[in-house]
Amino acid sequence: DLHKAIRRQRQMCIRDSKHTKRELQMNIKRAKQEIKDAIEAYLIKDAYGEYCIPSIRQRPILLMGPPGIGKTQIMEQIARECEINLVSYTITHHTRQSAVGLPFIREKEYGGKSHSVTEYTMSEIISSVYDRMEETKIKEGILFIDEINCVSETLAPTMLQFLQCKTFGNQSVPKGWIIVAAGNPPEYNKSVREFDVVTLDRIRRIDVEEDFGVWKEYAYSAGIHPAVISYLDIHKDNFYRMETSVDGRMFATARGWEDLSQFLYAYEKLGKRADREVVGQYIQHGKAARDFANYLELFEKYRTDYRIEEVLAGHFEKFAVDKLKLASFDEKFSVVGLLVGHLGTRFYAYYEMDLYVTTLYEKLKGWKREMGEGTSPSASLALLLDREQADYERKENAGQFTAPARHAAVKTIGFLKARLKEAEAGEREGLVPEEIFTGAAGYFGQESAKRENMVLETGGALQNAFDFLELAFGDSQEMVIFITELNTNPYSIQFISENGCDSYYKYNKKLLFEEEQRNILKELDDIENDL
Repeated sequence: DLHKAIRRQRQMCIRDSKHTKRELQMNIKRAKQEIKDAIEAYLIKDAYGEYCIPSIRQRPILLMGPPGIGKTQIMEQIARECEINLVSYTITHHTRQSAVGLPFIREKEYGGKSHSVTEYTMSEIISSVYDRMEETKIKEGILFIDEINCVSETLAPTMLQFLQCKTFGNQSVPKGWIIVAAGNPPEYNKSVREFDVVTLDRIRRIDVEEDFGVWKEYAYSAGIHPAVISYLDIHKDNFYRMETSVDGRMFATARGWEDLSQFLYAYEKLGKRADREVVGQYIQHGKAARDFANYLELFEKYRTDYRIEEVLAGHFEKFAVDKLKLASFDEKFSVVGLLVGHLGTRFYAYYEMDLYVTTLYEKLKGWKREMGEGTSPSASLALLLDREQADYERKENAGQFTAPARHAAVKTIGFLKARLKEAEAGEREGLVPEEIFTGAAGYFGQESAKRENMVLETGGALQNAFDFLELAFGDSQEMVIFITELNTNPYSIQFISENGCDSYYKYNKKLLFEEEQRNILKELDDIENDL
């Protein structure tokens, strides 16, 4: 009886431990915010210019979670949003010599006698930090070390010293640089080394887990292929899988789906289709790869059968509406996914164009202001262009550009270069500054008109999609799915908030009302259960 009681107690402790660990885990979106908040707190300064939290008390952050869920990507996003540097290393690619530095002999005098002393050159990692500061002129940043708990036996003590003392060998991480490390739990990597209590008591540990809902938000903003998003919406269990079979380790990860998405876009441009073998090279889980490959064939078939581009242009036939009414749920869901995907491309293109035109408008205002101070059009524009190019290079070196922002900056610089040539030619011809600026403003008007045309075309495509789905589904579950997908995509939300859509407001209002009604009923049920 005593032995049984001890076993029961042990089992309860194990269950409690697993439950507690599960409660402490968070998704990658929450983890990103936690790290961002910590960095902002570490970098805040007092009235004397000193960090409010001394460097010794700025605990390194250890991000633990499954491979391929976006740990590295959120570090790039955090550095960009905090406008600081990022130096990233996968430590398993390094030896002790590259991390600590190479030894050399140096003569020193102790007690009046000369001694040969071993010293070390600067660590490659520390030197990279200083190089980055020199390139970007930004003194603060994040030093990110990935796979920190998977190092070799010779490098393990160095990593413990790094986390405890913020040094590599005898070189310290510069002040203003925050250490963030990432690792995989032992169930995902056989070479994982556990940290001792002394080390763990000097770090902030954040445990993360995969979360499809969070990844889906990112997927829309990153332009993930609509076939991938709609498939995973139906088969969420295949989003992240880690299994061991007689054939070895089988897995599907968020990283695999994103890389596959990029390859699908490239294949479409080449007029090729990805088969089961190609999918299996990215999604290394046999069943999931086969399932998605079959879905991909149907997805392409639906694109042709329902003439999605014609639907968005407002030219949909009655046979397509009737066919969709009688289709299976998976087929209906796929068609909704196709419409959302094609609209998403247009929303993204509008966002990029709007960012470019808005940026260009501010630069032209600055040019006009400088001309008003008596500087010639070409001289003031040349100065403006030099500043823009320097700012572009600084942000590019620091990795602070999003893809839309980079494209907007490149197009803005190209526009200003063309106007500079025209300004120089105008001055040679004797044109006054007002005439030169008026000519440049005319070109800006053309860019602005392109943006307005995109508003009309994108808004029309959105309304056509609503009209088509209303004929096929009416006020049904499929329309709720369409609205939900629009609400998940940040580019569609921005477009609609700026330009409106009556059908969206109509159905979204109903969706919000139904959600509120469900929440109220749930609260009443909870109260009744408590009583």
